[in-house]
Amino acid sequence: MAIDQQELGQRLKRIREACDMTQEDVARRLEVSRSTVAQMELGNRTVSGLELSRLAYLFGRDVRSLVADEAPDEEDVLVALFRLHPELSSQEDVIEALRRCMALGRELTSLERILGIDRDLAAVAAYPLPKPRTKWEAIQQGERVALEERRRLGLGLAALPDVAELLEGGGIRTAQVDLPDDISGLTLVERDVGFFVVANRHHHILRRRFSYAHEYCHVLVDRDQRGLVSRGQDRDELPEIRANAFAAAFLMPVDAVRGFVRALGKGHPSRMEAEVFDEEEAVRGRARAAPGSQSIQLYDVVQIAHHFGVSRAAALYRLKSTRLLAAPELDRLLEQDRDGRGRALEQLLGLPEPDHQARRNEFRHRFLGLALEALRREEISWAKLAEVAAMVGVAAVEVERTVRDLGLDDDGIEVQVPEG
Repeated sequence: MAIDQQELGQRLKRIREACDMTQEDVARRLEVSRSTVAQMELGNRTVSGLELSRLAYLFGRDVRSLVADEAPDEEDVLVALFRLHPELSSQEDVIEALRRCMALGRELTSLERILGIDRDLAAVAAYPLPKPRTKWEAIQQGERVALEERRRLGLGLAALPDVAELLEGGGIRTAQVDLPDDISGLTLVERDVGFFVVANRHHHILRRRFSYAHEYCHVLVDRDQRGLVSRGQDRDELPEIRANAFAAAFLMPVDAVRGFVRALGKGHPSRMEAEVFDEEEAVRGRARAAPGSQSIQLYDVVQIAHHFGVSRAAALYRLKSTRLLAAPELDRLLEQDRDGRGRALEQLLGLPEPDHQARRNEFRHRFLGLALEALRREEISWAKLAEVAAMVGVAAVEVERTVRDLGLDDDGIEVQVPEG
């Protein structure tokens, strides 16, 4: 049974207040007067379909939840994020990015369901852990979970493939979205969407790779939070320390790093000693490495970073955390890399620089591909395709031109681009 205007108005008011928004805030976004919003909430004015869609986007909701027989849960992802990060309510650019991410997650979920693509959420592991009390405990938890998750996935000590693909294969939706520079990524957990992990599209591909691993930890360990925003200013917070420790260990397991360094002829102690016992007496043997032979150089770091698919800075800090580098050596090599020597060594060694630009629009390709297939099956209209394309910055005329140029309209797609 459809709800009446009074019930809809009451829902809109409750959700608006839960989002810590005023009637003036809503009126400004809808481009109407405050009194118009008041009349909507009192049930004295009909809410048009367009207004309802804009309100759903504004509140970070699925429009269907606003008019469903069962009243929507007031504690949704956006509200949960405001509760966890109350300062976000005054940062409009961050809030808008969150709305965009939630809208994309819901649309992606809808397209996949239309096409019969099911996500096995049961395949996503959970590691219920006590809250860490210290930074040391947070680091230890992150590294232990990374080791266990690698074991569970059968990854061994091998360098990881594309991390976003790894998450997708495990039932977690991923996307690259334009976010404020201080935000590296975010994690959304919602009943209708499942697990949705976002990386900042503006960041370099290697940083995005680390961000996906970081957010993966939040999915595995912090999913009860429903939503988490990873910001540079929060790097000293214990959950962020744990997620960063997880990402470093997941991408660069300590035994794998040590093994790679040993393969370079380094990583051995300067003095080595062994004993052989024959049931009566022990015989001791000693060896000493040549002076300076175990010193890790920037060209070693370049190879390590390339092998594990991380930045040179990430490789350097991982070498320090595994005690293969001392603090003075770390500072020296970081300074050399800042001077541009790391990139010069990459070119000398013939190691290609990751193609950051070519990988920036992976989500757009997949998202629009699903929409085109849904259109071909007549599951969505051209108007809906235009709406979906606009969500990732593609104009309807561009979609029409591509469909015609590729001859896709000969495959049963009737091209009728909506006006405007």
